[in-house]
Amino acid sequence: MNNLYIVASITLLCSVFIVTILIQKIRWIVQSRNLIDRPDHRSSHLVSTPTMAGVSFFLTVIFLLIIIKPWDDNGVGINLIAALGLMFAVGLKDDLVVSTPRAKIISEVLAICMILFCNCLKISSLDGFLGVGAIPDIAAYFLVTLIILTIINSFNMIDGIDGLASIIGIVIFSVYGALFLIFGLSFYFLLCLCFLGILIGYIRFNLSEKKKIFMGDTGSLFIGFCIGFLSVKFLSIDPKLLKDFSFIPANKLIIVAAVFFIPLFDTIRVVCIRLLNKKSPFAADNNHIHHVLINSGLSHFKASLFLGSLNLVLAIVFIFLSGVFNSYEMIGFYLLAFSLLLIIFYQLKRNIEKGNRFKYLVSAIQFLF
Repeated sequence: MNNLYIVASITLLCSVFIVTILIQKIRWIVQSRNLIDRPDHRSSHLVSTPTMAGVSFFLTVIFLLIIIKPWDDNGVGINLIAALGLMFAVGLKDDLVVSTPRAKIISEVLAICMILFCNCLKISSLDGFLGVGAIPDIAAYFLVTLIILTIINSFNMIDGIDGLASIIGIVIFSVYGALFLIFGLSFYFLLCLCFLGILIGYIRFNLSEKKKIFMGDTGSLFIGFCIGFLSVKFLSIDPKLLKDFSFIPANKLIIVAAVFFIPLFDTIRVVCIRLLNKKSPFAADNNHIHHVLINSGLSHFKASLFLGSLNLVLAIVFIFLSGVFNSYEMIGFYLLAFSLLLIIFYQLKRNIEKGNRFKYLVSAIQFLF
């Protein structure tokens, strides 16, 4: 068990196996207790479907943290368990009786506090991002809280069609896993494999016709927090370690934003639309980019695969560019990519409202995916 690659293989295979077994049990319990998700006016599915697959995510992580504990040199695992336990509880409550936005935010902040004071996650400098070096502890705590809150709620918002949250999550954990392996951060690499295996085991049920189940808020809040946790760890990496691998430390924030590009893009776009329409930013609607793609004629799976592939391509491109350009130039590239996507989805939605479709774009996506 001292060989990283043996432990990595066991972690990945066990997470897939455990989730597969647990989901079938959870699905049976949810159906027998009639705790199913019933479609409403904004749902993209037409039939009542079991939910709360996220219960299996939490149980699987608890078990696998025992296997990878010897690699946890900083003892952050216990903080992570406590934080994930709280996220699991608030997600489960939301799936059962629906929580208010305020209650969810308060719970998320409390969960963040459980990992905030871990020395291995401490951020003391922005490493020259926009010319900013060292920052006070209070500013660092605020920044970490803001980043994780944004990631949790952005990921929760994209969980609207079959396969999308899973595929985006698989892309993000794969990218972070590769980065942590490169930097020699074995525990975080193993964590990524654990979360990756969970989503691989879950996605076939989410896409199934006969055994379909949703992860629910139990799952999306849980996975969102895990992504936020790994993002903060990446931001806390010693800049000397980054330089050894030809990364410019000042670009860490841009890399995190690029790895999480699609959920972040969708959240900013949707919130701006709601505010322009004088609605609450928390008000549910059908303005998400996955709704636009579905209304354009794509299936759930093809829309999810397209967005996941786009997220992967953008993450790889920005990681490559981060070793060449400074933070000012990287922000310019990021805004350019953001603006181009904004224009494409604006035109696509406008054409749908007029009864037209971008036939060539949709046909290209259909052909590729």
